[in-house]
Amino acid sequence: MGRAVSVAACALNQWALDFEGNLERIFRSIDIAKSRGARYRLGPELEICGYGCSDHYYESDTLLHSFQVLAKLLESPTTQDIICDVGMPVLHRNVRYNCRVIFLNKKILLIRPKISLANAGNYRELRWFTPWNKARHVEEYFLPSIIQEVTGQETVPFGDAVLATKDTCLGAEICEELWAPNSPHIEMGLDGVEIFTNSSGSHHVLRKAHTRVDLVNSATAKNGGIYILANQKGCDGDRLYYDGCAMISMNGETVAQGSQFSLDDVEVLVATLDLEDVRSYRAEISSRNLAASKVNPYPRVRVDFVLSYSDDVAVPTCMPIQWRHHSPEEEISLGPACWLWDYLRRSKQAGFLLPLSGGIDSSATACIVYSMCHQVCLAVKNGNVDVLADARKIVNDETYVPEDPREFCKRIFTTCYMATENSSQDTCNRAKLLAEQIGSYHINLNIDAAVKAIVGIFSMVTGRTPHFSVYGGSSRENLALQNVQARIRMVFAYLFAQLTLWTRGMPGGLLVLGSANVDESLRGYLTKYDCSSADINPIGGISKTDLKNFIQYCIENFQLTALRSIMSAPPTAELEPLVDGQVAQTDEADMGMTYAELSIYGKLRKIAKAGPYSMFCKLINMWKEICTPREVAAKVKHFFRMYSINRHKMTTLTPSYHAENYSPDDNRFDLRPFLYNTTWSWQFRCIDKQVNAL
Repeated sequence: MGRAVSVAACALNQWALDFEGNLERIFRSIDIAKSRGARYRLGPELEICGYGCSDHYYESDTLLHSFQVLAKLLESPTTQDIICDVGMPVLHRNVRYNCRVIFLNKKILLIRPKISLANAGNYRELRWFTPWNKARHVEEYFLPSIIQEVTGQETVPFGDAVLATKDTCLGAEICEELWAPNSPHIEMGLDGVEIFTNSSGSHHVLRKAHTRVDLVNSATAKNGGIYILANQKGCDGDRLYYDGCAMISMNGETVAQGSQFSLDDVEVLVATLDLEDVRSYRAEISSRNLAASKVNPYPRVRVDFVLSYSDDVAVPTCMPIQWRHHSPEEEISLGPACWLWDYLRRSKQAGFLLPLSGGIDSSATACIVYSMCHQVCLAVKNGNVDVLADARKIVNDETYVPEDPREFCKRIFTTCYMATENSSQDTCNRAKLLAEQIGSYHINLNIDAAVKAIVGIFSMVTGRTPHFSVYGGSSRENLALQNVQARIRMVFAYLFAQLTLWTRGMPGGLLVLGSANVDESLRGYLTKYDCSSADINPIGGISKTDLKNFIQYCIENFQLTALRSIMSAPPTAELEPLVDGQVAQTDEADMGMTYAELSIYGKLRKIAKAGPYSMFCKLINMWKEICTPREVAAKVKHFFRMYSINRHKMTTLTPSYHAENYSPDDNRFDLRPFLYNTTWSWQFRCIDKQVNAL
């Protein structure tokens, strides 16, 4: 019997409820895997229906259409002579499970339900699925008639079992099970399973990829074995970007690495590995072998098939490689850009419109769109026919070939500088120069007439005229006048998004992009229904600090010299009157805290689960060199007061790319009240007692 086995891990850009497209991508991945000699093909979690179906999982239609797709896969010649492992929801005895369906040559071998469900952060699997709590237990599953007609089987094994082929033994994990403290691969490995598979729906977070890689490698470092991880990729219909990173590892070392960010809808990783390397690795780990002698065995499903070659002496096997991780700046450049491309092509719009203020945030958003244009041109150059077809649909030209990012940007990206009498010439010039360098179609307009008309209507009705504080007005008047300008910009943004292409004799409309960063959202430093209100926001989950580093990256890698002056200018909303033609208003002065402090508050509030008192206790040690306890107390109180006053704004926050684990996204990630007792009297009193004691 041979020893060299060939296995395939797939990263697929599936789309929730796109059964037609999902089936086509699964077929394509199987074709590629077979053409490269693989005998086992693993796909992402819930790949048949798409991971992000959410409450559609409750619908019987989702189950029906998933089985219809499975029937197409089973009866196709494409799936012959290769073990196929696909993901879909399955209803067993009126309970819904997140399952792997493993089949070979028109026969279902095993339906393996998920044991540990993801239910933290963005994940809500316990809302739709039930975990399989019967360890090493298998039941009969009665197949629906549409599957029986293809397979000739009435029932198949359903439960926690492993596959025993003629040459090896395979066991499945599903996403979260790798992250659980009692991962199934531990006991499976002790029971002689040599190949572990993991089908994931794991999304991108800045600086997270290494954690996933370390987990996979550590899974086989102690116990030996081959670990195959497949993952979803792309935007499947919401705020998350699934970042691929399919990988294959053996005995604690990576042997094959897939891309983290790519416009390829289908990516297949194939590795040929020697089973004897697993067996010899395990042979000398005496502690492992002692534990294995006492393990409770798994039910085995026998499979009359081999993954290895009969004559494999000359078959080359894969060697360990060094995993290359992207820097955070590269992740910002690539992840949100790929997310924007998926959103643009799947929404069938003709491009984007961005209110470009000449500040860091909107400039970073513009750079991400420019990076997207780079990725599109590169993909087309590399022969990606899907990207070419999508680009032609977007620009409405069947002969078009995107070759120059600036030229493509001109076609699909409109930037708009909306000036008032409070805007400086500096920001106007910065926006114009950046637009020229990235190639966007740029519009300059002045909205003073609209602002004055609205304030004039108010004055006519009430008989009172509000004034800015520099002209003697109260803080209420000052804030209201700023908000009018900001909200008018949103109205103009949507008007120009709908009609700009019409004025140019081009079909379609534009998606409006927002550019509020994660720190401003957390603090509530934005006007409700201003330019932060848009269709989508690629930087809404990214901190100001990371955005500044990203701007520096763009200066160096895209040669966008216009960004230098944007980097050096103090962040400002430019909503209050100028003083001697110069900006007098700055963001950090307005907020009463720095962006660096905001990032710390955000991480302590969300990641460290700190309320006001706990945050104070942590910060008096973190900041003991720079602040007295009383100063720390004042800062913490100010943050929580401002956060709670403005939390209501999160209920209307533009859908944003999820990139940070301290995001205040109210949709499903950061669930909090939006009506607080903003005095925090009990909590602040505890802080005061501690300050007095210190």
